[in-house]
Amino acid sequence: MLTAGTRLAIAVVATLMLLGGLGAIAIGGSFGVSGLWLVIAGVVALVALAVERNRYRSEAAETSFEAAGPGGGEPTRELEPRFQSTAETFVDPTTNTTMRVFVDGRTGERRYVADA
Repeated sequence: MLTAGTRLAIAVVATLMLLGGLGAIAIGGSFGVSGLWLVIAGVVALVALAVERNRYRSEAAETSFEAAGPGGGEPTRELEPRFQSTAETFVDPTTNTTMRVFVDGRTGERRYVADA
C-alpha cells in the first residue's frame, strides 16, 4: 500500500517522464526511440497508480487518505451505525489477518475490518 506522499511523488515523476518522452519524440532522430520508452514507462506508472488501491477499503476511506487499518481494511475507528457485523470472516492472504465483514442492510455496501 502506498502512502499519499509516495503516490504524489510517483505521479510527478511519471508525468515528467511522459512529457519528456513526448518532447523527445517531437525532436525526432535518435531521441524518438528513447522518447518512446519514456512515454511507455510514464503511462505504465500512471495506469498503475490509477489501478492500485488499498485492499478492503471503502471509497470514503480511500479518498480521505486515512491510514489503512490492520490487514489493509478500514481505519481503526468505529463504523457508522448502519453497518452491522456479519458472521462472514476470511483471512487476508498477504497479512494473515482475519477480517470481518460488515454490511449496510439497506444498500448492501460492505466494509472489512480486522477481527479483534
